[in-house]
Amino acid sequence: MHRADVLHALQQRRWAGLTLATAACLAACSDPAIVACVDAAGAHALCGIQNPEDLAVLPGNQALLVSEFGSMDEDKPGALAWLDLKTEKLTALFPQGGPGVAPQISEGPDWGDEHCPGPPDQRINPQGIDLHRRQDGGENGALELFVVNHGGRESIELFELSMAEHTLSWRGCVPMPEGTFLNDVAALPDAGFATTHMFPKSFGASAKYQLARAAVGGNTGYVLVWHPGGAVNKLAGSDAPFPNGIAATPDGRELYVDEYMANEVRHLALPSGKLLGKASVEHPDNITWSDDGTLLMASHTAGLRAMGACGQIERGACAAEFAIVGLDPKTMRTHVVVQRQGPPMGAATVAVPVGREWFIGSYKSDRMLRLPR
Repeated sequence: MHRADVLHALQQRRWAGLTLATAACLAACSDPAIVACVDAAGAHALCGIQNPEDLAVLPGNQALLVSEFGSMDEDKPGALAWLDLKTEKLTALFPQGGPGVAPQISEGPDWGDEHCPGPPDQRINPQGIDLHRRQDGGENGALELFVVNHGGRESIELFELSMAEHTLSWRGCVPMPEGTFLNDVAALPDAGFATTHMFPKSFGASAKYQLARAAVGGNTGYVLVWHPGGAVNKLAGSDAPFPNGIAATPDGRELYVDEYMANEVRHLALPSGKLLGKASVEHPDNITWSDDGTLLMASHTAGLRAMGACGQIERGACAAEFAIVGLDPKTMRTHVVVQRQGPPMGAATVAVPVGREWFIGSYKSDRMLRLPR
């Protein structure tokens, strides 16, 4: 057999194994989900939140922005919401009526790409987010929220956040190249961004092939970079198996990228894409900056079998084991800061620290975790 045929056979065998393992897990587990949303094992459950896939801490540490993810196949819309940490009240900001409601647009596009076709509609489906203070206003620059959107189009949507009015106003977008399928986004100092393209945007057999390809080490995606006034370009040297979370240094000269299927985080230079270092982390998802200058990654330590079972859950939360891993950005050394499984929630995708607490979200859950730091 030719090398390509051998690789294809290995990919198909690995994917078949994952599919059978998922089915076996579902058959063996009477209920892989945690249905009741109650406090457990020293963690407080924040209930009534749709798939809080990504989080951003707001200035003042009194609230979070929550990306309420819909689904990977676009058949379920999502929303962007404000979570008050004192009252634990969740307020939908965009759309204001919550997932599936037509949004109200008060201003035209003046940020982003000049070819932005207009505002998103009720199909908006946010995933990764990043909050950035624009430099064009100095210390009083506008707070700009970058949002990965799968609903209706593959794009980065740009919003202005008003802390005083608790509003989120759409200000523009950057359409992505045909066939791309994004995951996370990192703001750059000039109001540009870097974003991860996971694998070609398709579903069914093609998506299974891409995941199988990533599972045996094949490169399926890369990093895309955009600067105001320019085009969306691929970052040289960023090809990897299933790129996932991404974070940029404050000066915008370096990136940290979670390569989910490679089980590592890579440290890349901008704009060259040169590899500066890497660290081993099991199936790393989103990556965020901590308040002490370290990086935090959600790691799916339960493995692909359990994560496949999570995809079948229709209500409640996934119970799969996870870890929150800290990374020293200079030495690339890692350490585990949280390790959990089971109630109230598993399968974490993101963690952010606020004061003496952790707030942890998931891509498959009707709740978040709040636990002592």
